[in-house]
Amino acid sequence: MNKQELLKDYKKQEDKLCLSQILDKIEISSKREKIEYTDFLDMYQVSLVENFLRKIQFQNFKLYGGYEEAERKVFITFPEKFDDNMLEKNYDKILKVVRIQLPEEEKGKYSHRNYLGGIVKLGLKREKVGDILVGEEGADIITVSDFAEVLKTQLPSLTRFENAKIEIEKIQNVRKLEIKVEEVSIIVPSLRLDNIVSDLARTSRSKASEMIAQERVFVNGQNETKNSKQVKCGDIITIRGKGRFIIKEFTGTTRSGRTVVLVEKYV
Repeated sequence: MNKQELLKDYKKQEDKLCLSQILDKIEISSKREKIEYTDFLDMYQVSLVENFLRKIQFQNFKLYGGYEEAERKVFITFPEKFDDNMLEKNYDKILKVVRIQLPEEEKGKYSHRNYLGGIVKLGLKREKVGDILVGEEGADIITVSDFAEVLKTQLPSLTRFENAKIEIEKIQNVRKLEIKVEEVSIIVPSLRLDNIVSDLARTSRSKASEMIAQERVFVNGQNETKNSKQVKCGDIITIRGKGRFIIKEFTGTTRSGRTVVLVEKYV
């Protein structure tokens, strides 16, 4: 495997480092004939890795975050002798759930930001933590297995969680929390991505273009850097720092020819 040759088209140092780690895991897995995996990748890195592996036609891998719609995922590579059933039996060795059960008086009090902020405040590594699924009664925090005990031990030192019940669960027991959405309508001059992002993020079109150029915008999980991309019904648009949105319906046009778009925003 010639790493330099495979990575020569990638200009950004962080992209090269990420993909170099992926290649290292593939090589180790092949030599030792065992499963290898990384820490969590964010949405940009997931998209980067998927496109890279498609380009080099590598297939013995899985990007897994504990449930189907996960944003943050670990990269898992495995020997050719493994089938899907063998891989699934290893998921619990790779990921765990740290479950926070809030006391009665604090139920419904905390948002995703409060849980993530607590982890950051403790100085714990963000890449060890995947999605944080928040409900009225608490949250399920998905982590790599070797980090679960650390998180369980550290969280009670935060005032907000000192009376909470904290347990480690198998990844198969992750709670599929109900996704809450609110409907909003936006009016755009065209269905170009920069126009849509401008309205969704409530910013100027030039600022929206900057967000796209900064690789902060994803369409159906894939990083998108073209302002002119045409958005379609059913597309899921994620803007890092602004939220996730589903394009539900084009409900009509105004007298000036602008398009009215019905959007569901995750809340």
